[in-house]
Order: sequence, then C-alpha cells, then structure tokens
Amino acid sequence: MDLDVFVSAHRAEWDRLDALLRRRRTLTGAEADELVTLYQRTATHLSLIQSSAPDPQLTGRLTPLVARARSAVTGTRRASWRDVTRFLTAGFPAAVYRARHWWIPTALLSTAVAALLGWWIGTHPEVQASIAAPDELRELTRPGGQYETYYSSHPAAAFAAQVWTNNAQAAAMCLVLGVFLGLPVLWILFQNMLNLGIGAGLMSSAGRLDTFLGLVLPHGLLELTAVFVAAGTGLRLGWTVIDPGPRSRRTALAEEGRAAIAMAIGLALVLFVSGAVEGFVTPSGLPTSARIAIGVAAELAFLVYVRVLGARAVRAGDTGDVEAADRSASVPTAA
Repeated sequence: MDLDVFVSAHRAEWDRLDALLRRRRTLTGAEADELVTLYQRTATHLSLIQSSAPDPQLTGRLTPLVARARSAVTGTRRASWRDVTRFLTAGFPAAVYRARHWWIPTALLSTAVAALLGWWIGTHPEVQASIAAPDELRELTRPGGQYETYYSSHPAAAFAAQVWTNNAQAAAMCLVLGVFLGLPVLWILFQNMLNLGIGAGLMSSAGRLDTFLGLVLPHGLLELTAVFVAAGTGLRLGWTVIDPGPRSRRTALAEEGRAAIAMAIGLALVLFVSGAVEGFVTPSGLPTSARIAIGVAAELAFLVYVRVLGARAVRAGDTGDVEAADRSASVPTAA
C-alpha cells in the first residue's frame, strides 16, 4: 500500500467525519446517514492501515476518530441488571466451559503433583527435617497444633475476607500473567501444589492425614477448582500468543483477554463462596462428614452450573466475550 496515495484519497472523508462529530446541533437525517457511512469507511481504513502499512502518526489520528464516531453511532450504553444476569447465566459459565480442555488437565496434573509431593515428604524423614526442626514439626502436626488452629485463629468473618482476597489475587495473577507465554502461571500453580503437598506430607507422617483432609476438603475442593480454572485460562491465553489460529494475533489476544477479565470477576464470586466455607464451616464444630459434605455440595453445584449453563451458552454462540455491540470493529482475516 502506498500510504501517501491512500491518505490523499481519503483525507477528505476523515475531515468530513470529524466535522460532523463536532456539530453541536442535532444532525439532519441525511447527515446522520452520512455519519454512519463515513464511520464504517474510516473503521475499515484504520483496519487496513494497521494490517498493511502501520503508521503510528496516522493510526494515532484515526483511532480516536473512529472511537468518537462509534460512540456517536451506537450511543452510550449503561450497564444494567440485564448485563449482570447475562454474565452470570451465559458469559461466565460459557468462558469456563470453553476453557475446560485447559483447566481439567491442569487440575488432574496438579493434583497428581501435589499427591506425589505429599508422598515424597511423608515417607522421607530427611526431607521433613529440611522443612523444619523436629519440635516445630510436632507443634504443627499434633492434635490442637498449628494446622488445626490455623482455621480458627481469627474471627470467622475477618478470616473469610482475608482468604477471599488472597485467593482472588492469585487467580487474577494467573489470568493476567498468562499472556507471558503461561510461564508465571506454572510457577504460581507449583507454589500452590507445593504448599498443599507439604501439609499433606507432614500430617501423613504424623498419622493424621484424615484430619488434614477433613480440614482442607470442605473449602479446598471449590477453592482449588477456581485456581485450576484461572490457571488453565491463563495457559490458554499464553498459547494464544504462540498460536492465534485463523485470527490475527492482536484480535485473538483482545478476544481472549476480555474473556479472561470477565473470568476473573466470575471466579472472585466463586472464591467468595469458598472463602465463606473456609471461614465459617471448616473451623466449625460440625462433624467432619458434614463439613466435607458441604464442600462436595458446593463443588458439584459449580460443576453442574458450568456444565448445564455453559454448554447451553456455547451452543448458542456465546464465547464469554463481551456482546458484539461492545466490541471494536474488525475486518476479516485471510485463512
């Protein structure tokens, strides 16, 4: 593309569009039609320039022009309860369901790693000695020790809020840092599995693995599922950088990035539930079987929610991205 010829051919259209947008009076019917036509043309021009002959100065001029025209054509839309309902019943479950081929293997492999670490630590006294002194290990694992009192060491509401905040931050980091080829996500995931494996290994070596599972499972099933979903989505975002498929890399990252941001909001709600369970149910005086049953019920409810609503939304064409009216215009990409 000869950029100078292209600018000369279309500068008048861009100037006319800018003039229409600056009009303070209400546009006539003919002017409104002209505005729509010029907006569509200019959006196409911008896409062509970005893909064929990127020029920072020209892109910097046309990008805000197209954004202003788009606002004038589509109007300003405010969020409503309809958006919240759509997000909870379609957008979020669709995003989780679409990412299942990433987060389910992530969950299975991570659980296997945690179990292997727990077995290794629990069966090797020299590894345990490298973690802490014998007196400290006994204080951690004895009845009424630090592993048991951890969940009741603070007021339930404050503890639940702290847990929710920490887990939500970890999930958000997995989603955001996935763009760096997924490498930070693997590190965050390993740290979580290492902590889980250390706890399981030390309590197992003290003959109290059943107590450990009784403390972890009520909240841990849903909490770890949320972490696995975030990690799997982050890894998929990292793979998009490597292989965007038939879309341009910029378009693919924009679409998957918006879905990941929405995923962070949805997972924050899921982690709020798991944090409430960890703050109020895990340290409660309920029998172990009852506490685990509550955790299993919460986990099954989430999985059924994703399977039923997510599958239905995906069949209807929902990808977890924002609605089409809220996306930037784009031109087709050659296969």
